[in-house]
Amino acid sequence: MSTRVGCGGRGTGAASQALRADKNVVLHAVGDLFQEQVDRSLKALRGEKDITAKVAVDPDHQFTGLDAFQKVIASGVDVVLLATPPGFRPQHLRAAVEAGKHIFCEKPMATDSPGVRSVMESTRMAKEKSLALVAGFCWRYEFGRRAFFERVHDGAMGDVRFMHSTYLTGPVKPMPPAGKRPAGMSDVEWQLRNWYNFVWICGDGLVEQACHSVDKIAWAMKDVPPMRCTANGGRQVPNNEGNIYDHIDVFYEWENGARANMAQRQISNCYNDNSDYLTGTKGDGTIKGWNAPMITGENRWRYSGEKNEMYQTEHDELFASIRAGKPINDGEWMAKSTLMAVMGRMAAYTGQEVTWEQALNSKWSIVPENLTWDQKLAIEPIAIPGQTRLV
Repeated sequence: MSTRVGCGGRGTGAASQALRADKNVVLHAVGDLFQEQVDRSLKALRGEKDITAKVAVDPDHQFTGLDAFQKVIASGVDVVLLATPPGFRPQHLRAAVEAGKHIFCEKPMATDSPGVRSVMESTRMAKEKSLALVAGFCWRYEFGRRAFFERVHDGAMGDVRFMHSTYLTGPVKPMPPAGKRPAGMSDVEWQLRNWYNFVWICGDGLVEQACHSVDKIAWAMKDVPPMRCTANGGRQVPNNEGNIYDHIDVFYEWENGARANMAQRQISNCYNDNSDYLTGTKGDGTIKGWNAPMITGENRWRYSGEKNEMYQTEHDELFASIRAGKPINDGEWMAKSTLMAVMGRMAAYTGQEVTWEQALNSKWSIVPENLTWDQKLAIEPIAIPGQTRLV
């Protein structure tokens, strides 16, 4: 049986896919900060006729509040789907691993370096306990991209020397004006209901959204982390009380001299592109949007194989690995990809060059400790390059 922490769109989708992944899986418990999210999610799942009977969530297994994750994990389940805003991910992942649960862990896995280090430790614990840990970096489960990067790693393009990835799209959830805040709503609830606009809980657009593109850069480089990076970024469109940037460009460099550029922008009415462009010593690789990946040069190739629904494949392979007694553990590379994104944000926010070691060992903690529903939680000023300090 499975259970879910986080009942938003991605959590609901993950539950739907998990219920289709194995004929003997049922949804046993759900948890979210807000009851309306639980209600909306269960209604949607029960409306899918082929899985209605598998949504076996009694009223006493519907949990809400900041401690909902603990109640869900303790409800007698075997698999936990973690799909809350990512600021909570390290805490929730650690609790699930300590309880001996198999896990689907949505991306990104943390919003700061201390959180990534916690995820790395949880990954080691999961391996020791033979627990499955599948990452929500969904492109790694898409057949065309798998075939493409397998050829890249086999040398079809020669040595990869440069990669340019784009995540140019519109804003996800614009921040409402402060005057729209209901009377009596606490600082914590206000920020959580608008979580995408606050760095501590979302990580910024580079970390929360464009991390998919950062992950593909890491994949191309065989998950060897970059030595250093620099970055530019800022806020072009006013966002009321929010403190995230709406554009960041990161420039990564590897020990062997290879480089990569990550261009992220989330502004309305602009040119959109979500693609990857690779340059090698024997050819070039292109993944243009949702089109089939291709390689030009000495070893021309274009993917023409089976198409799959990558979100479904994540869960199919998760549950198959559990049944086979050979649990998948994506933990090491998923943590590195998350840190690469955090590293880029750190460089953009400070205007400084940031090394991998600095990012890995940074004490720049942005997630509040011992969060309570009614506590005062001031909104941090938006970062200013050249003034915001690298910690």
